Amino acid sequence: MNRRSIFAVWSFLLISINTFGQSKAALYFNKIRNNTAQLTAFMSQMPKGGDLHHHFSGSVYAEPMLEHAIAEDFFLNTQTFAISKTTDSTDVWIKFSDLAKQGKLTEYKIKIMSRWSVKDYTPSMYPSDKLFFESFDKFSPASRGHVEEGLLELKNRAIKENVSYLEEQLTSVVFALPSQDLNSYESTLRDWAKKKDETAVMQILQTVYDTIIARGAVAKADTSNLNVIERLHNKLKMDDEHFTMRYQNYVVRSLPPIELFKRLVLNFISADRSNLIAGVNIVSPEDGEVSMKDYWLHMLMFKFCHQKYPSVKYTMHAGELTLGLVAPEDLTWHINAAVRTAGANRIGHGVDMAYEENCYDLMRYMHKNKIPVEINLVSNEFILKVKDDKHPIQLYNSFHVPIIISSDDAGILRTNLTEQYVLLAKRYAFIHYSDIKKFVFNSIQYSFIKDESVKAKLKSDLVERFKVFEANVPE
Repeated sequence: MNRRSIFAVWSFLLISINTFGQSKAALYFNKIRNNTAQLTAFMSQMPKGGDLHHHFSGSVYAEPMLEHAIAEDFFLNTQTFAISKTTDSTDVWIKFSDLAKQGKLTEYKIKIMSRWSVKDYTPSMYPSDKLFFESFDKFSPASRGHVEEGLLELKNRAIKENVSYLEEQLTSVVFALPSQDLNSYESTLRDWAKKKDETAVMQILQTVYDTIIARGAVAKADTSNLNVIERLHNKLKMDDEHFTMRYQNYVVRSLPPIELFKRLVLNFISADRSNLIAGVNIVSPEDGEVSMKDYWLHMLMFKFCHQKYPSVKYTMHAGELTLGLVAPEDLTWHINAAVRTAGANRIGHGVDMAYEENCYDLMRYMHKNKIPVEINLVSNEFILKVKDDKHPIQLYNSFHVPIIISSDDAGILRTNLTEQYVLLAKRYAFIHYSDIKKFVFNSIQYSFIKDESVKAKLKSDLVERFKVFEANVPE
Protein backbone atom coordinates (compact mmCIF):
# COMPACT_ATOMS: atom_id res chain seq x y z
CA MET A 1 0.00 0.00 0.00
CA ASN A 2 1.53 3.35 -1.02
CA ARG A 3 1.84 6.44 1.21
CA ARG A 4 -1.17 8.18 -0.37
CA SER A 5 -3.38 5.14 0.28
CA ILE A 6 -2.20 4.90 3.88
CA PHE A 7 -2.98 8.60 4.39
CA ALA A 8 -6.46 8.15 2.89
CA VAL A 9 -7.17 5.22 5.23
CA TRP A 10 -6.02 7.19 8.27
CA SER A 11 -8.08 10.20 7.21
CA PHE A 12 -11.15 8.00 6.85
CA LEU A 13 -10.55 6.45 10.27
CA LEU A 14 -10.13 9.87 11.94
CA ILE A 15 -13.33 11.17 10.36
CA SER A 16 -15.15 8.01 11.43
CA ILE A 17 -13.86 8.34 15.00
CA ASN A 18 -14.85 12.03 15.16
CA THR A 19 -18.28 11.30 13.73
CA PHE A 20 -18.75 8.45 16.19
CA GLY A 21 -17.72 10.70 19.08
CA GLN A 22 -20.14 13.42 18.05
CA SER A 23 -22.97 10.91 17.58
CA LYS A 24 -22.25 9.43 20.99
CA ALA A 25 -22.31 12.90 22.56
CA ALA A 26 -25.53 13.77 20.74
CA LEU A 27 -27.24 10.60 21.95
CA TYR A 28 -26.20 11.24 25.53
CA PHE A 29 -27.25 14.89 25.26
CA ASN A 30 -30.74 13.87 24.10
CA LYS A 31 -30.95 11.39 26.96
CA ILE A 32 -30.14 13.93 29.69
CA ARG A 33 -31.35 17.25 28.28
CA ASN A 34 -34.32 17.46 30.68
CA ASN A 35 -32.29 16.70 33.80
CA THR A 36 -30.68 19.87 35.11
CA ALA A 37 -27.94 18.22 37.17
CA GLN A 38 -26.85 15.85 34.39
CA LEU A 39 -27.05 18.63 31.82
CA THR A 40 -24.96 20.93 34.02
CA ALA A 41 -22.27 18.28 34.36
CA PHE A 42 -22.29 17.80 30.57
CA MET A 43 -22.13 21.53 29.78
CA SER A 44 -19.52 22.24 32.47
CA GLN A 45 -17.11 19.83 30.80
CA MET A 46 -18.00 20.78 27.23
CA PRO A 47 -15.54 23.16 25.53
CA LYS A 48 -17.31 26.50 25.18
CA GLY A 49 -14.94 28.49 23.00
CA GLY A 50 -15.36 32.18 23.71
CA ASP A 51 -17.62 34.58 25.60
CA LEU A 52 -17.97 37.62 23.35
CA HIS A 53 -20.49 39.66 25.36
CA HIS A 54 -18.68 40.09 28.65
CA HIS A 55 -18.59 43.29 30.73
CA PHE A 56 -15.62 43.46 33.08
CA SER A 57 -17.45 45.72 35.56
CA GLY A 58 -20.42 43.35 35.81
CA SER A 59 -18.62 40.01 35.55
CA VAL A 60 -16.45 40.15 38.66
CA TYR A 61 -18.44 38.66 41.53
CA ALA A 62 -19.52 40.93 44.40
CA GLU A 63 -17.72 39.02 47.17
CA PRO A 64 -14.15 40.17 46.37
CA MET A 65 -15.29 43.75 45.77
CA LEU A 66 -17.04 43.79 49.13
CA GLU A 67 -13.89 42.46 50.79
CA HIS A 68 -11.89 45.27 49.14
CA ALA A 69 -14.37 47.85 50.46
CA ILE A 70 -14.18 46.43 53.99
CA ALA A 71 -10.38 46.17 53.96
CA GLU A 72 -10.06 49.77 52.74
CA ASP A 73 -12.72 50.93 55.22
CA PHE A 74 -15.08 52.62 52.79
CA PHE A 75 -18.17 54.50 53.86
CA LEU A 76 -21.45 52.65 53.27
CA ASN A 77 -24.76 54.35 52.54
CA THR A 78 -27.10 52.34 54.78
CA GLN A 79 -30.13 53.22 52.64
CA THR A 80 -28.89 52.74 49.07
CA PHE A 81 -25.92 50.41 49.85
CA ALA A 82 -23.61 52.50 47.71
CA ILE A 83 -20.02 52.95 48.92
CA SER A 84 -17.63 55.87 48.87
CA LYS A 85 -14.09 56.68 49.99
CA THR A 86 -15.29 59.96 51.48
CA THR A 87 -18.55 61.64 52.42
CA ASP A 88 -19.77 65.00 53.68
CA SER A 89 -22.74 63.40 55.43
CA THR A 90 -22.94 61.18 58.49
CA ASP A 91 -26.73 60.80 58.47
CA VAL A 92 -26.87 57.65 56.36
CA TRP A 93 -23.18 56.96 55.75
CA ILE A 94 -21.10 54.82 58.10
CA LYS A 95 -17.65 53.27 57.88
CA PHE A 96 -17.34 49.51 57.62
CA SER A 97 -15.08 49.54 60.67
CA ASP A 98 -17.85 51.17 62.70
CA LEU A 99 -20.36 48.57 61.49
CA ALA A 100 -17.95 45.91 62.69
CA LYS A 101 -17.63 47.58 66.10
CA GLN A 102 -21.42 47.66 66.37
CA GLY A 103 -21.65 43.98 65.48
CA LYS A 104 -23.69 44.78 62.33
CA LEU A 105 -21.18 43.94 59.63
CA THR A 106 -22.56 40.47 58.84
CA GLU A 107 -26.11 41.83 58.67
CA TYR A 108 -25.11 44.54 56.23
CA LYS A 109 -22.96 42.25 54.10
CA ILE A 110 -26.09 40.20 53.38
CA LYS A 111 -28.03 43.34 52.47
CA ILE A 112 -25.23 44.63 50.28
CA MET A 113 -24.99 41.39 48.32
CA SER A 114 -28.69 41.66 47.44
CA ARG A 115 -28.16 45.14 45.97
CA TRP A 116 -24.80 44.59 44.30
CA SER A 117 -26.06 41.41 42.63
CA VAL A 118 -29.19 39.30 42.17
CA LYS A 119 -28.30 37.12 45.18
CA ASP A 120 -31.46 36.38 47.21
CA TYR A 121 -33.51 38.55 44.83
CA THR A 122 -37.29 38.27 44.89
CA PRO A 123 -39.57 40.27 42.55
CA SER A 124 -41.20 42.10 45.47
CA MET A 125 -37.87 43.58 46.57
CA TYR A 126 -37.18 46.06 43.79
CA PRO A 127 -37.68 46.36 40.00
CA SER A 128 -35.20 43.94 38.43
CA ASP A 129 -33.99 46.28 35.68
CA LYS A 130 -33.39 49.09 38.19
CA LEU A 131 -31.53 46.79 40.56
CA PHE A 132 -29.31 45.58 37.72
CA PHE A 133 -28.36 48.94 36.20
CA GLU A 134 -28.08 50.77 39.53
CA SER A 135 -25.74 48.17 40.99
CA PHE A 136 -22.75 49.34 38.91
CA ASP A 137 -22.51 52.74 40.57
CA LYS A 138 -22.94 51.20 44.01
CA PHE A 139 -19.91 48.89 43.87
CA SER A 140 -17.68 50.58 41.27
CA PRO A 141 -15.54 52.50 43.82
CA ALA A 142 -14.39 49.14 45.22
CA SER A 143 -13.27 47.84 41.85
CA ARG A 144 -10.98 50.80 41.17
CA GLY A 145 -7.42 49.85 41.87
CA HIS A 146 -8.27 46.15 41.66
CA VAL A 147 -8.45 45.62 37.90
CA GLU A 148 -5.55 43.16 37.99
CA GLU A 149 -7.26 40.93 40.55
CA GLY A 150 -10.50 41.17 38.57
CA LEU A 151 -8.91 40.15 35.28
CA LEU A 152 -7.18 37.18 36.89
CA GLU A 153 -10.44 36.13 38.55
CA LEU A 154 -12.18 36.14 35.17
CA LYS A 155 -9.35 34.29 33.45
CA ASN A 156 -9.12 31.57 36.11
CA ARG A 157 -12.90 31.09 36.18
CA ALA A 158 -13.00 30.86 32.39
CA ILE A 159 -10.29 28.20 32.28
CA LYS A 160 -12.05 26.11 34.95
CA GLU A 161 -15.26 26.42 32.97
CA ASN A 162 -13.59 25.28 29.73
CA VAL A 163 -13.84 28.71 28.13
CA SER A 164 -10.75 29.48 26.08
CA TYR A 165 -11.39 33.08 25.00
CA LEU A 166 -12.89 36.24 26.52
CA GLU A 167 -13.60 39.44 24.63
CA GLU A 168 -13.68 41.80 27.58
CA GLN A 169 -15.53 45.13 27.58
CA LEU A 170 -12.89 46.72 29.76
CA THR A 171 -12.28 50.40 29.15
CA SER A 172 -13.50 53.61 27.65
CA VAL A 173 -10.90 56.12 26.45
CA VAL A 174 -11.58 59.17 28.60
CA PHE A 175 -9.30 62.16 29.08
CA ALA A 176 -9.35 65.94 28.95
CA LEU A 177 -9.47 67.06 25.33
CA PRO A 178 -10.82 70.63 25.10
CA SER A 179 -14.18 70.55 23.33
CA GLN A 180 -16.50 72.89 25.21
CA ASP A 181 -16.61 75.25 22.24
CA LEU A 182 -18.01 72.38 20.13
CA ASN A 183 -21.06 71.92 22.34
CA SER A 184 -22.90 74.55 20.29
CA TYR A 185 -23.26 71.88 17.58
CA GLU A 186 -25.39 69.66 19.81
CA SER A 187 -28.78 71.24 19.16
CA THR A 188 -28.05 71.42 15.43
CA LEU A 189 -27.04 67.76 15.34
CA ARG A 190 -30.22 66.76 17.09
CA ASP A 191 -32.35 68.93 14.80
CA TRP A 192 -30.90 67.32 11.67
CA ALA A 193 -31.15 63.86 13.22
CA LYS A 194 -34.81 64.47 14.00
CA LYS A 195 -35.34 65.32 10.31
CA LYS A 196 -33.35 62.19 9.35
CA ASP A 197 -30.98 64.32 7.26
CA GLU A 198 -27.94 62.07 7.15
CA THR A 199 -25.92 64.36 4.89
CA ALA A 200 -26.25 67.33 7.24
CA VAL A 201 -25.39 65.24 10.30
CA MET A 202 -22.31 63.77 8.65
CA GLN A 203 -21.09 67.23 7.64
CA ILE A 204 -21.25 68.45 11.22
CA LEU A 205 -19.53 65.30 12.47
CA GLN A 206 -16.75 65.92 9.96
CA THR A 207 -16.24 69.44 11.32
CA VAL A 208 -16.14 68.20 14.92
CA TYR A 209 -13.83 65.33 13.94
CA ASP A 210 -11.37 67.65 12.18
CA THR A 211 -11.25 69.85 15.26
CA ILE A 212 -10.55 67.11 17.80
CA ILE A 213 -7.95 65.53 15.53
CA ALA A 214 -6.22 68.90 15.25
CA ARG A 215 -6.22 69.10 19.04
CA GLY A 216 -4.17 65.94 19.43
CA ALA A 217 -6.71 63.13 19.68
CA VAL A 218 -4.45 60.56 18.04
CA ALA A 219 -1.53 61.07 20.42
CA LYS A 220 -3.79 61.10 23.47
CA ALA A 221 -5.59 57.92 22.42
CA ASP A 222 -2.25 56.22 21.96
CA THR A 223 -0.88 57.07 25.37
CA SER A 224 -3.98 56.99 27.55
CA ASN A 225 -5.39 53.57 26.76
CA LEU A 226 -2.98 51.42 24.80
CA ASN A 227 -0.22 51.62 27.37
CA VAL A 228 -2.50 50.63 30.23
CA ILE A 229 -4.01 47.63 28.44
CA GLU A 230 -0.73 46.39 27.04
CA ARG A 231 0.97 46.73 30.43
CA LEU A 232 -1.82 44.85 32.21
CA HIS A 233 -2.09 42.17 29.54
CA ASN A 234 1.63 41.42 29.52
CA LYS A 235 2.17 41.73 33.25
CA LEU A 236 -0.65 39.32 34.06
CA LYS A 237 0.29 36.92 31.23
CA MET A 238 -3.33 36.85 30.10
CA ASP A 239 -2.53 34.79 27.00
CA ASP A 240 -1.14 31.30 27.47
CA GLU A 241 -1.55 27.80 26.03
CA HIS A 242 -4.97 27.45 27.70
CA PHE A 243 -6.51 30.89 27.28
CA THR A 244 -6.66 34.10 25.22
CA MET A 245 -8.10 37.50 26.10
CA ARG A 246 -8.82 40.52 23.94
CA TYR A 247 -10.54 43.78 24.83
CA GLN A 248 -13.32 46.05 23.66
CA ASN A 249 -13.38 49.79 24.16
CA TYR A 250 -16.83 51.21 24.79
CA VAL A 251 -18.77 54.46 24.99
CA VAL A 252 -21.76 55.22 27.20
CA ARG A 253 -24.90 56.07 25.24
CA SER A 254 -26.32 58.40 27.92
CA LEU A 255 -23.71 61.10 27.22
CA PRO A 256 -24.51 64.35 25.36
CA PRO A 257 -23.85 64.05 21.60
CA ILE A 258 -20.55 65.94 21.30
CA GLU A 259 -18.98 64.26 24.33
CA LEU A 260 -20.11 60.84 23.12
CA PHE A 261 -18.80 61.45 19.60
CA LYS A 262 -15.46 62.73 20.92
CA ARG A 263 -15.05 59.58 23.02
CA LEU A 264 -16.20 57.35 20.18
CA VAL A 265 -13.52 58.78 17.88
CA LEU A 266 -10.88 58.29 20.56
CA ASN A 267 -11.99 54.71 21.15
CA PHE A 268 -11.87 53.94 17.42
CA ILE A 269 -8.38 55.43 17.17
CA SER A 270 -7.27 53.34 20.15
CA ALA A 271 -8.76 50.15 18.68
CA ASP A 272 -7.24 50.88 15.29
CA ARG A 273 -3.75 51.04 16.72
CA SER A 274 -3.66 47.91 18.87
CA ASN A 275 -3.90 44.17 18.24
CA LEU A 276 -5.12 43.69 21.81
CA ILE A 277 -8.09 46.04 21.51
CA ALA A 278 -10.36 43.97 19.33
CA GLY A 279 -13.21 46.40 18.78
CA VAL A 280 -15.65 49.02 20.06
CA ASN A 281 -19.07 48.82 21.75
CA ILE A 282 -21.80 51.12 23.09
CA VAL A 283 -23.34 50.40 26.51
CA SER A 284 -25.86 51.51 29.18
CA PRO A 285 -29.67 51.15 29.14
CA GLU A 286 -31.05 51.36 25.63
CA ASP A 287 -34.38 52.63 26.98
CA GLY A 288 -32.78 55.63 28.75
CA GLU A 289 -34.05 59.08 27.84
CA VAL A 290 -30.89 60.19 26.03
CA SER A 291 -30.36 56.75 24.48
CA MET A 292 -33.82 56.80 22.92
CA LYS A 293 -33.63 60.41 21.80
CA ASP A 294 -30.20 60.11 20.19
CA TYR A 295 -30.27 56.49 19.00
CA TRP A 296 -30.27 57.21 15.26
CA LEU A 297 -27.65 59.90 15.78
CA HIS A 298 -25.45 57.35 17.56
CA MET A 299 -25.80 55.01 14.60
CA LEU A 300 -24.54 57.72 12.25
CA MET A 301 -21.61 58.37 14.58
CA PHE A 302 -20.59 54.71 14.29
CA LYS A 303 -21.02 54.86 10.52
CA PHE A 304 -18.81 57.96 10.38
CA CYS A 305 -16.07 56.36 12.51
CA HIS A 306 -16.20 53.23 10.38
CA GLN A 307 -15.54 55.35 7.30
CA LYS A 308 -12.47 56.81 9.00
CA TYR A 309 -11.23 53.54 10.52
CA PRO A 310 -12.61 50.75 8.31
CA SER A 311 -10.54 47.98 9.88
CA VAL A 312 -12.06 48.48 13.35
CA LYS A 313 -14.81 45.99 14.21
CA TYR A 314 -17.73 46.98 16.41
CA THR A 315 -20.69 45.42 18.10
CA MET A 316 -23.50 47.19 19.92
CA HIS A 317 -26.30 46.54 22.34
CA ALA A 318 -29.34 46.75 20.06
CA GLY A 319 -32.91 45.69 20.58
CA GLU A 320 -32.48 45.19 24.35
CA LEU A 321 -36.09 46.32 24.63
CA THR A 322 -39.50 44.78 25.12
CA LEU A 323 -43.14 45.75 24.92
CA GLY A 324 -44.10 47.91 27.89
CA LEU A 325 -40.56 49.10 28.52
CA VAL A 326 -40.87 51.58 25.64
CA ALA A 327 -43.65 52.66 23.30
CA PRO A 328 -44.57 50.08 20.61
CA GLU A 329 -43.21 52.21 17.76
CA ASP A 330 -39.78 52.28 19.42
CA LEU A 331 -39.51 48.51 19.08
CA THR A 332 -39.62 48.60 15.30
CA TRP A 333 -36.28 49.98 14.15
CA HIS A 334 -33.33 49.78 16.57
CA ILE A 335 -31.84 46.53 15.25
CA ASN A 336 -32.38 47.66 11.66
CA ALA A 337 -30.53 50.89 12.42
CA ALA A 338 -27.67 49.09 14.15
CA VAL A 339 -27.23 46.61 11.30
CA ARG A 340 -28.04 48.65 8.19
CA THR A 341 -27.23 52.24 9.20
CA ALA A 342 -24.38 51.80 11.65
CA GLY A 343 -23.03 48.69 9.93
CA ALA A 344 -22.46 46.71 13.13
CA ASN A 345 -20.39 43.54 12.77
CA ARG A 346 -22.39 41.92 15.58
CA ILE A 347 -25.33 42.90 17.76
CA GLY A 348 -25.88 42.16 21.43
CA HIS A 349 -29.25 40.97 22.77
CA GLY A 350 -31.55 41.65 19.78
CA VAL A 351 -34.54 40.78 21.98
CA ASP A 352 -37.15 42.86 20.15
CA MET A 353 -36.52 41.29 16.71
CA ALA A 354 -40.13 40.07 16.40
CA TYR A 355 -41.31 43.71 16.54
CA GLU A 356 -38.82 45.04 13.99
CA GLU A 357 -40.29 46.39 10.78
CA ASN A 358 -39.66 43.91 7.96
CA CYS A 359 -37.95 41.58 10.41
CA TYR A 360 -37.82 38.71 7.91
CA ASP A 361 -35.84 40.80 5.43
CA LEU A 362 -33.60 42.01 8.25
CA MET A 363 -32.76 38.47 9.37
CA ARG A 364 -32.14 37.41 5.76
CA TYR A 365 -29.74 40.33 5.53
CA MET A 366 -27.99 39.28 8.76
CA HIS A 367 -27.69 35.72 7.48
CA LYS A 368 -26.35 36.79 4.09
CA ASN A 369 -23.83 39.22 5.59
CA LYS A 370 -22.86 36.94 8.49
CA ILE A 371 -23.89 39.37 11.24
CA PRO A 372 -24.30 37.34 14.43
CA VAL A 373 -26.51 37.99 17.43
CA GLU A 374 -25.06 37.61 20.93
CA ILE A 375 -27.72 35.77 22.96
CA ASN A 376 -27.75 36.35 26.75
CA LEU A 377 -30.50 34.17 28.23
CA VAL A 378 -30.11 34.85 31.96
CA SER A 379 -29.68 38.57 31.39
CA ASN A 380 -32.75 38.80 29.15
CA GLU A 381 -34.84 36.90 31.67
CA PHE A 382 -33.81 38.94 34.69
CA ILE A 383 -33.75 42.43 33.17
CA LEU A 384 -36.51 42.20 30.55
CA LYS A 385 -38.57 39.23 31.80
CA VAL A 386 -38.09 37.61 28.37
CA LYS A 387 -37.66 33.82 28.41
CA ASP A 388 -38.94 30.61 26.83
CA ASP A 389 -40.84 31.21 23.56
CA LYS A 390 -41.01 34.96 24.18
CA HIS A 391 -37.32 35.00 23.35
CA PRO A 392 -36.60 35.33 19.60
CA ILE A 393 -33.83 32.72 19.51
CA GLN A 394 -35.96 30.33 17.43
CA LEU A 395 -36.74 33.18 15.06
CA TYR A 396 -33.04 33.87 14.56
CA ASN A 397 -32.26 30.19 14.21
CA SER A 398 -34.97 29.59 11.62
CA PHE A 399 -33.47 32.34 9.43
CA HIS A 400 -29.95 30.97 9.95
CA VAL A 401 -28.68 34.13 11.61
CA PRO A 402 -25.35 33.18 13.26
CA ILE A 403 -25.92 32.74 17.00
CA ILE A 404 -23.37 33.24 19.75
CA ILE A 405 -24.16 32.32 23.36
CA SER A 406 -22.75 34.69 25.98
CA SER A 407 -23.08 35.55 29.67
CA ASP A 408 -23.28 39.38 29.72
CA ASP A 409 -22.72 40.40 33.38
CA ALA A 410 -22.10 37.10 35.11
CA GLY A 411 -21.08 38.63 38.45
CA ILE A 412 -24.19 40.72 38.99
CA LEU A 413 -26.43 38.00 37.55
CA ARG A 414 -24.73 35.22 39.57
CA THR A 415 -24.40 33.06 36.49
CA ASN A 416 -21.79 31.71 34.09
CA LEU A 417 -21.53 30.58 30.48
CA THR A 418 -22.35 26.99 31.44
CA GLU A 419 -25.76 28.03 32.74
CA GLN A 420 -26.56 29.76 29.45
CA TYR A 421 -26.03 26.46 27.60
CA VAL A 422 -28.02 24.52 30.20
CA LEU A 423 -30.98 26.88 29.74
CA LEU A 424 -30.56 26.72 25.98
CA ALA A 425 -30.84 22.93 26.02
CA LYS A 426 -33.69 22.73 28.52
CA ARG A 427 -35.88 25.45 27.07
CA TYR A 428 -35.53 24.96 23.34
CA ALA A 429 -36.18 21.46 22.02
CA PHE A 430 -35.41 22.54 18.45
CA ILE A 431 -31.77 23.06 19.47
CA HIS A 432 -29.71 19.91 18.88
CA TYR A 433 -26.21 19.02 20.03
CA SER A 434 -24.88 19.85 16.57
CA ASP A 435 -26.41 23.35 16.90
CA ILE A 436 -24.78 23.88 20.27
CA LYS A 437 -21.44 22.81 18.88
CA LYS A 438 -21.91 25.25 15.98
CA PHE A 439 -22.70 28.08 18.41
CA VAL A 440 -19.48 27.29 20.28
CA PHE A 441 -17.42 27.48 17.09
CA ASN A 442 -19.25 30.69 16.14
CA SER A 443 -17.79 32.28 19.27
CA ILE A 444 -14.32 31.97 17.79
CA GLN A 445 -15.25 32.44 14.13
CA TYR A 446 -17.04 35.74 14.78
CA SER A 447 -14.68 37.04 17.44
CA PHE A 448 -12.89 40.30 16.70
CA ILE A 449 -9.41 38.78 17.10
CA LYS A 450 -7.20 40.60 14.61
CA ASP A 451 -4.35 38.13 14.32
CA GLU A 452 -5.65 35.33 12.10
CA SER A 453 -3.00 32.95 13.40
CA VAL A 454 -4.35 33.41 16.94
CA LYS A 455 -7.88 32.74 15.75
CA ALA A 456 -6.74 29.69 13.77
CA LYS A 457 -4.97 28.30 16.85
CA LEU A 458 -8.11 28.75 18.97
CA LYS A 459 -10.20 26.95 16.33
CA SER A 460 -7.71 24.10 16.11
CA ASP A 461 -7.54 23.85 19.88
CA LEU A 462 -11.35 23.77 20.05
CA VAL A 463 -11.43 20.83 17.61
CA GLU A 464 -9.01 18.91 19.81
CA ARG A 465 -10.91 19.77 22.98
CA PHE A 466 -14.14 18.46 21.48
CA LYS A 467 -12.44 15.21 20.48
CA VAL A 468 -11.39 14.62 24.09
CA PHE A 469 -14.76 15.72 25.48
CA GLU A 470 -16.82 13.57 23.13
CA ALA A 471 -14.63 10.54 23.68
CA ASN A 472 -15.31 10.76 27.43
CA VAL A 473 -19.07 11.25 27.31
CA PRO A 474 -20.91 8.38 29.11
CA GLU A 475 -22.76 5.76 27.09
